[in-house]
Amino acid sequence: MVSELQDVTEQRELINWPEAIRVLVTGAAGQIAYSLLYGIAKGDVFGKDQPLVLILLDITPMMGVLDGVVMELQDCALPLLKEVIATDKEEVAFKDLDVAILVGSMPRREGMERKDLLKANVKIFKSQGAALDKYAKKTVKVIVVGNPANTNCLTALKSAPSIPKENFSCLTRLDHNRAKAQIAIRLNVTSDEVKNVIIWGNHSSTQYPDVSHAVVKLQGKDVCASEAVKDDSWLKGSFISTVQQRGAAVIAARKLSSAMSAAKAICDHVRDIWFGTPEGEFVSMGVISDGNAYGVPNELLYSFPVVIKDKSWKIVQGLKIDDFSREKMDATAKELQEEKDTAFEFLSIA
Repeated sequence: MVSELQDVTEQRELINWPEAIRVLVTGAAGQIAYSLLYGIAKGDVFGKDQPLVLILLDITPMMGVLDGVVMELQDCALPLLKEVIATDKEEVAFKDLDVAILVGSMPRREGMERKDLLKANVKIFKSQGAALDKYAKKTVKVIVVGNPANTNCLTALKSAPSIPKENFSCLTRLDHNRAKAQIAIRLNVTSDEVKNVIIWGNHSSTQYPDVSHAVVKLQGKDVCASEAVKDDSWLKGSFISTVQQRGAAVIAARKLSSAMSAAKAICDHVRDIWFGTPEGEFVSMGVISDGNAYGVPNELLYSFPVVIKDKSWKIVQGLKIDDFSREKMDATAKELQEEKDTAFEFLSIA
């Protein structure tokens, strides 16, 4: 038994392990992070041979809870996890980051107007964007999860002028996964047999889940999803509303938010940034518009279909947009423009 252990130890010593990357998760004492951190730390996101330093940031009143999260991560005895740093200080959290996953945000409270929510979050994400600009690597990849995710991401981006805009993205992968799952359930196939659904626009109830370019593998052949479903009224009606309202439905049933599926979507999103998208597939991601794709105004943080290679995304161009889709895409762009205008009123004074 001793000799077997020595063999394993010697094999590990021979492996040329890469340098540990520094990964930040904010809101780290919260529900989503609790479901997320184990997946990151055991290698589901950055690979089974990539050592990690995990930095956990939360507000000062949550530091006691965060201590418990650190203890659990230590007790998992994960070989890739070289260090866990828990902090309430931005100058500690954002130092030399390779990846920042910004989960924490101000939630909407009862009686709070959307304008008040935007104002509170502008303050948070302006500060975090400035901290990224000051302390993080210029190559850092920033993923914003905290809602309103698109506008929070835009705020952070604008507050970090020395980091390329293309390094910022926001999470619409949960909506993307929800759309895939609804099609899969409808056709009695597995979700990996559905690809190229699209979430256009805002991570809100105006988002447009679009399957007009999606394909489903049926009996070994790729079939247009709309042809496979054969129910246009469902695709343009309850399918869209189900995806749009899924988060609220989970809260109504569970009395808590959709933490597990959100964590899975974050892992999917970041893993695709790190390793790229499969050939012939695209995914949905909130990224900055340059005004040259699908009529979306310049400088909106809008969810598009993207392909990713060498840690860089490109918007999939040239997809045919019918009148129904155009109306839905414009409606969510309008909401995002209104959010942006409101947030930027606060950005200059926050």
